Amino acid sequence: MLAGLLAADGHPIGEVYLTRGEIEHRVRELGVELADAYVGREPLLVAPLKSSTVFLADLSRALPIPHGVDFLELAPYSGGSAGAVRLLKDLDTSVVGRHVLIVEDVVDTGLTLNFLARTLSLRSPASLSAVTLLDRPYRRLVDDVPLGYVGFTVPDELFAGYGLGLDERWRALPDLHVVTSEELPIHLTGDDYRSDRPGAAAA
Repeated sequence: MLAGLLAADGHPIGEVYLTRGEIEHRVRELGVELADAYVGREPLLVAPLKSSTVFLADLSRALPIPHGVDFLELAPYSGGSAGAVRLLKDLDTSVVGRHVLIVEDVVDTGLTLNFLARTLSLRSPASLSAVTLLDRPYRRLVDDVPLGYVGFTVPDELFAGYGLGLDERWRALPDLHVVTSEELPIHLTGDDYRSDRPGAAAA
């Protein structure tokens, strides 16, 4: 299972937590749920770069109704309080009157999703909800998050693969792996596994 998945020091980065097949099956289920909820509404799927892009691409293919796709980019404030983020790249599409669905890779503290929801709600969308591949509700710092759809509830671990990267590595791995600091001591920066751990923005 770990064949070929080695860090620079030759140690495995971690075991497979979710296989590609398990993820694909759940994404297809989410596509059916969303199609039922948004039929006739042509939702706009909005994803923060970069780690949500793989999930967004698969979810878009699994959604058998007309819909739009757009991206934005966030970054933590340098020296700011934990969870403080700023908008680096805005959407190209107007959300006025649109049914907006925020697509997240991980919802953790809820701070990033809360920021996105507050920012987009000021632009008069017809509705606003969110879907995440991975959720850790026990780590919430804010309750006001419009999270309507969840792929998997996961433990408090570091993950790599399926779009999630560590120092821009491992994003292309098809499975989702658990990574421990003992196996792969690494500094998390920017978009890498957005959480409120040191060196990363809060998800």
